[in-house]
Amino acid sequence: MNTLTKLALPALIAAMSMQSQAATTATQVQQAFPTLDVFNPAGDQIAGMKQHLARQIAKQLPTIGAQLQAQMSQYRLQVPLSSNQASGALAQQLQSATDYTRTLKGLPSSSQSLYQLRLADASMLERWQNGDDVLVAFAPKGDDKSWLHVEAYDQQGNTHLLDARTLPKQPVLVVEIDGRQSMKEGLAVMQSVFDSRFERGLGKTQSLQAEIQSDAQPISTSVLKRIRLNDDEEPWILGAAEVYGVVTGVNPSRDEPVLDIVDMPYLDHDGRDYTPNQIIIHWDRYRWQAADMLLMEQDDNTNYQTLATTFLDIVTQVMRAIPDPNVQGYAIIPQLTNQLIKAMPSSWFTNDDDYVDVFYTLFEGQQYTDYMGASGNAKISLSPLTINPR
Repeated sequence: MNTLTKLALPALIAAMSMQSQAATTATQVQQAFPTLDVFNPAGDQIAGMKQHLARQIAKQLPTIGAQLQAQMSQYRLQVPLSSNQASGALAQQLQSATDYTRTLKGLPSSSQSLYQLRLADASMLERWQNGDDVLVAFAPKGDDKSWLHVEAYDQQGNTHLLDARTLPKQPVLVVEIDGRQSMKEGLAVMQSVFDSRFERGLGKTQSLQAEIQSDAQPISTSVLKRIRLNDDEEPWILGAAEVYGVVTGVNPSRDEPVLDIVDMPYLDHDGRDYTPNQIIIHWDRYRWQAADMLLMEQDDNTNYQTLATTFLDIVTQVMRAIPDPNVQGYAIIPQLTNQLIKAMPSSWFTNDDDYVDVFYTLFEGQQYTDYMGASGNAKISLSPLTINPR
């Protein structure tokens, strides 16, 4: 066996194992959801599972409704949907939906539920507690701009069509993926993929974060002081956004790209100013003291493993096509970012979109106040900050 084969064999075995696991999960989910077509796009499959779960949960509301009410308050409108809260076929369906959704989204296996029930608006809680009937709904698939109605179910399994743009007065529970949990796990997967690729190139085993922390020199950073997303008037059923950043640039010591993930768990609503005081760029990581930042939004279609690998492959290919990066200088960084945006499927620019906005050529040590993104969807204020080690 030659050296190349030896190196490729573990990756091949891992890929075969993942394919086998995915096939097993698909078989199990078809048993739980007989009408589900596992050959449809991931978003369609997830919407199909949510529709089925919404109908079944609505029928079980006489049994589980009081428990759900007890777990909710005006400060907590969502509760996790786990197989422990249900019985019979619904319990199996919830477990199968979580397992299969993890496969579709490239997330590790876990007993942690990925689905939740959310009361559509805080104003509905008192009416529900006072005895108003509650419906159970789910977000349709496709472009939200084309939605006219939202399908919901009552306790008898009857279908109700709700106006997609007008918040209903009747209490409505929404079956959805727990975006915060999904994104938390997904961003860890993405950063792990990035770090793994770069560490192989470096011949190191320590993480990039450990590399930063081990440096005894002052650390130059940029801090996100304020951020605002434009009010996009999304349908009421979609709930809070889940936004994160991808910082792109070039390694200071090698002609290789650098990608870093920035989680923004606080950024959950548009049309509102947030003041996180969050460090978003470690400048020791980037050549020319310049970097770009993409803002992305997680959605039901996102496969984090595939997304991270695709991003890495794209920026690596772009770098290899540039004979001498130092000749062009920091002008090559927007080339990396533009290729990432061009590679995004057209569906990402509809409701299935991940792309929010992009900030080109941010410089170390520079103050940015109410700085608009290239697409006009986001506005940020950045301040330089030097952190001195003890």
